Amino acid sequence: MLELKDVHSYYSHIHAIKGISMTVPDASLVGIIGANGAGKTTTLRTISGIMKPRSGEVFLDGQPIHNLDSSEIVKRGIAQCPEERKIWPQMDVLEHLELGAYQRKDKGAIQADLERVYKYFPRLEERKNQKAGTLSGGEQQMLAIARALMSAPKIIMFDEPSLGLAPILVEQIGEIIKEIHASGMTVLLVEQNAFLALTLSETCYVLETGEVSVSGPSKDLLQNEDVKRAYLGG
Repeated sequence: MLELKDVHSYYSHIHAIKGISMTVPDASLVGIIGANGAGKTTTLRTISGIMKPRSGEVFLDGQPIHNLDSSEIVKRGIAQCPEERKIWPQMDVLEHLELGAYQRKDKGAIQADLERVYKYFPRLEERKNQKAGTLSGGEQQMLAIARALMSAPKIIMFDEPSLGLAPILVEQIGEIIKEIHASGMTVLLVEQNAFLALTLSETCYVLETGEVSVSGPSKDLLQNEDVKRAYLGG
């Protein structure tokens, strides 16, 4: 479904990702792990069109998208659940969800999708008229995921969904991601929590200083001595 071919992206003169190639098959759950500054978020920003690659190509369903505006990429079916959630404190929960569906033309299906995300996140339905800034950190993360789902994407990209959450909430968010994937959704998961990413994903890419250092089946990477030493504490 999604493919990157030799992608290079820069922040001004800083070479942030250096020739990354990766594939995300239809209905798969693919992980990306790495330390801070490894290029994980930059990779997602390049896929979603927030950044333009200096060279290389990005394809969705075999069609190039690397020169499209981010709004058009959302229309094509890529949604991003951003790092640190990026909610608007003074908007209520329902307004966030309606905003997630802003570009959709299938208005009749929006209500059905709203009911679907409320099944994933009953707490959001209970708080649908509550200002997002008054929600807990875990509830805000649920809202960010639900907002992305409301765009009816083909693929949803998570950027550090466990960031800043208590361990019990990290486990809960992990179960929600598994459930979303089990519904048939394609998922690309970026996580600094390597154990979470490797246990949720089928395939994983390890980034180091903007390059793929190793990739393969996640179950194999869990046993890889270099990965264990660098990211799993042993």
